[in-house]
Amino acid sequence: MYKILIVEDDKILCDNIKQGISKWGYDTFSIENFENVLEEFAKYNPHLVIMDINLPSFDGFYWCQKIRSMSKVPIIFLSSRDSNMDIIMAVNMGGDDFVTKPFSMDILLAKIQAVIRRTYSYGENEVSIIECRGAILNINDGTLVYEEEKIELTKNEFKILQLLMKNKGKIISRDRIMRVLWESEYFISENTLTVNVNRLRKRLEDVGLKDFIVTKKSQGYMIP
Repeated sequence: MYKILIVEDDKILCDNIKQGISKWGYDTFSIENFENVLEEFAKYNPHLVIMDINLPSFDGFYWCQKIRSMSKVPIIFLSSRDSNMDIIMAVNMGGDDFVTKPFSMDILLAKIQAVIRRTYSYGENEVSIIECRGAILNINDGTLVYEEEKIELTKNEFKILQLLMKNKGKIISRDRIMRVLWESEYFISENTLTVNVNRLRKRLEDVGLKDFIVTKKSQGYMIP
């Protein structure tokens, strides 16, 4: 089931969109806190975003740019503004289509289906981010984003974070992490893993993620 995130501050219109596209089997979620669109996006991990341009706090162009910094998920803009400049801005910011208000639900559905078909028919551009405690791991480019800061991760740092973030709240044994890192039963040494984890912790602390990875004595590591 494809997941669609709706970023629209007109509650009546938002509810109408949700009802209209849910009938076609789409899972929908709408933003309520318009200051935390990026965090909600990461938690919901949608296959497509419907984005109004005129929003409280920051406009849709701003949030499109933020989403594009970590994901290629398709974005359809909605707006009562239909000037050429708005359409050009939407495309330049990374939008995939533009729908002018007021609009027919049939038109919106047709555009949603066309964008999803183009994007996912061949299994390309699947949603590939993991969110945990406000930190967003991008599977495509091996980076971590937290509060506007982006970290370029090494191969081992990325593998450690991917495993722990996918299993948030669970203890992952040192042996399992080492198998993921070196794909072998013959480990270099346990100290090598300790060095990798400590280096990663330091980098996380530098951007404000203190105690993000917790050590469980004689068991392994976890993200609580």
